[in-house]
Order: sequence, then C-alpha cells, then structure tokens
Amino acid sequence: MSTLTPTDESLLRAAIALSARARAAGNQPYGALLADARGDVLLEAANTEVVDRDCTAHAELNLVRAVSRQLAGRALRDCTVYASGEPCPMCAGALYWAGVGRVVFALSIDSMTELAGADADELGLHCADVLATGMRRVEVLGPALEAEARRAFADPLPP
Repeated sequence: MSTLTPTDESLLRAAIALSARARAAGNQPYGALLADARGDVLLEAANTEVVDRDCTAHAELNLVRAVSRQLAGRALRDCTVYASGEPCPMCAGALYWAGVGRVVFALSIDSMTELAGADADELGLHCADVLATGMRRVEVLGPALEAEARRAFADPLPP
C-alpha cells in the first residue's frame, strides 16, 4: 500500500470540506471529488440523500453519475476519488464500474458506525474488500485524516 502524499492530504481535506457543506445543507456529511494524475480536481460531489429524497444519492455515486456523462472509463484509470468516508459497497461497486484507478478515504466504516451510535445503518463490508473482488486492480488508501473528518459529523452546525 502506498502512503499519503501532500497532494493526497490536500485533496482529502477538500473532500472533508465538501462533507461539512453537505451536512450544513441538511444531508449526511459526505463529500467526494475526482482528481486526475496531476492532482487537478475534475469534479466534486456531496451527499444529497435528504434534499433529493434518494437513498442512493451518496457523494461517490453522485460523482460517478456526473463523471459518467463527461469522461470515458479508460480516462479514469489514472484518476483518484477522494472521499470523506469509506465508500459503502454500493459506491465501491460504482467506482469500480466507472473505471476509477484509486480511492483515498478519510473515515473508516468502523468510525462512521461508532459516530452514528444507535442510528448506525452501515454494511460492514470494507471498500478494499469489495474492490479486491474485481478483475481490475483498484488501489485503496485509508483511513486517513480521520480526526479531521470526524469534525464534519460532530461539530455543531453553524447558526
């Protein structure tokens, strides 16, 4: 497994910032962005489950929907998705089918479950485990910067 680079840290922080904006808009606190091999952000998305009334409107799936309209799968091999939380099995599958070559995430499923407490509704299947079943290799790095990502869940919302 590779280590987090300064570019990875910066882009992961940007995904965490998206998660805070999603929460402030009344959604679950998740954000994701797609960057090319140089680290240039191509697209970003936030969770919109509540405002869209769509249980599949996770940040990563919203990102895949947008990127599928704009870029071909082969172009995504050298791209990285940065996510504030570990992609769920649904999102991990979507990232695989979109052709993404790398995933970097902040909060682990275990941490998200802990933070949600009695309201936790997670599938306990890790992103790396889902992606490892594919025929094509997808690099997964995380959890990373978990303390920073936890704040999007725990800090009081602005007035």
